[in-house]
Amino acid sequence: MKNLFLNILFTLCSITALTSCGSNDDGTADSSQYDQYGTPFSNMPQPKDAIIYQVNLRAFSAEGTINGVRERLEHIQSLGANVIYLMPIYPVGVLNSVGELGSPYSVRDYKSVGAEYGTLQDLRALVDEAHSMNMAVILDWVANHTSWDNAWITEHPEWYLKDEDGNITPPPGTGWNDVAQLDFDNTEVREAMIDAMCYWVYNANIDGFRCDYADGVPQTFWADAVSTVRSIKNQEMLMLAEGTRNNHFNADFDYTFGFRYFDALKNVFSEGEPASSLQNANAEEYANNYNNDDRIVRYTTNHDVNITDGSPIELFGGKPGSMATFVVTAYMKSIPMIYNGQEIGYAPRIPFFNQTPIDWSTADADIFAQYQQIIDFRKNSEAIKTGVYNGYSSNAISAFTMKTDTDTVLVLSNLTNGNVNYTVPPSLVGDSWINAFTDQSMALSSQIALSPYEYIVLKK
Repeated sequence: MKNLFLNILFTLCSITALTSCGSNDDGTADSSQYDQYGTPFSNMPQPKDAIIYQVNLRAFSAEGTINGVRERLEHIQSLGANVIYLMPIYPVGVLNSVGELGSPYSVRDYKSVGAEYGTLQDLRALVDEAHSMNMAVILDWVANHTSWDNAWITEHPEWYLKDEDGNITPPPGTGWNDVAQLDFDNTEVREAMIDAMCYWVYNANIDGFRCDYADGVPQTFWADAVSTVRSIKNQEMLMLAEGTRNNHFNADFDYTFGFRYFDALKNVFSEGEPASSLQNANAEEYANNYNNDDRIVRYTTNHDVNITDGSPIELFGGKPGSMATFVVTAYMKSIPMIYNGQEIGYAPRIPFFNQTPIDWSTADADIFAQYQQIIDFRKNSEAIKTGVYNGYSSNAISAFTMKTDTDTVLVLSNLTNGNVNYTVPPSLVGDSWINAFTDQSMALSSQIALSPYEYIVLKK
């Protein structure tokens, strides 16, 4: 829970924004404009407890629909995820030159479900069933830009950024020519965007948002939007900023995005950078972050890097290397995010501009079991979720502890394809360790040998 002072501050700052949803005398969102569908999710995970599972609807099922996700909810639940993050579900702009179906991040209507994905009733059914299985559902939100055939283009051209000739422009410096840049200096833009976010909380009972390209949108808007969304239902709402600015936490986001960490992880394998560079990336991402409760979402793949860089199997030394990197990623002071398919060792890249269904028949049961094991231990370890991080990495071994007053977890992961002898720091040598996955006692001497891509997780 964020501290009381910040909540009061955000409420005061968002009085104007709240009028777009309507507001009560106490500053909370007023549901008179929208009837609330469903009831608050009683088992909403706390921010520290989230295990996020990203769903690319066009790939998750052969149908590419919301109902296709609903049919595989037991799979997501059995993995151990408790937050389902749906990539954009909205109608895609027709004036869109990206891929066969266009980019889902080119939004034509913020208050509709795209026909290719299903209906509002399908979304409600998915949320209802996910809640019954103790999983939250969050939506991808694209605030920075719209499609060129969004109704706002003709109805409110003043809502968009224009060049010196008065023409609406794409987002500057991005090369995203399939979308038009909104002007967040315009108060009406802010109110309309927050109203649209409110719509989904009221009409589909969703549990938060992953906010796309958050660094492109002013912090003052996010402060208004996040506080408004949080005020609607009597439950926690998870808010993820796909961005790196530390002031996103000041806007009351729960998480930022681990771009720097992923780049460092990639460079360990592609450029021969030392494993210790990961702890440097960790320090950089948390620089100037003075609240130890805040966390960064980290991943070994997502919809963007899967296309541009490759799947974890491609990037990180095949299946063994993909697991050695995931255990570090999931435990290094982070909130783990899994992209659909990686949990079964799916090697092909997964485009999201076309319908490219995952072949679930290729699932590797051993890989899935390792993901389950890593996730299950994290869910039950306060040291991993809230502990203080200390790094002890070498060139080959990513080594670190996560520690609370009562518990310590030690992670050792060989990020190379060779046998490695690791010199254990004197402070970690001893016979009081227990293997986190087998519960067997294990003594650490001054040297430990790890085989290629072997990882060991110890606790005491």
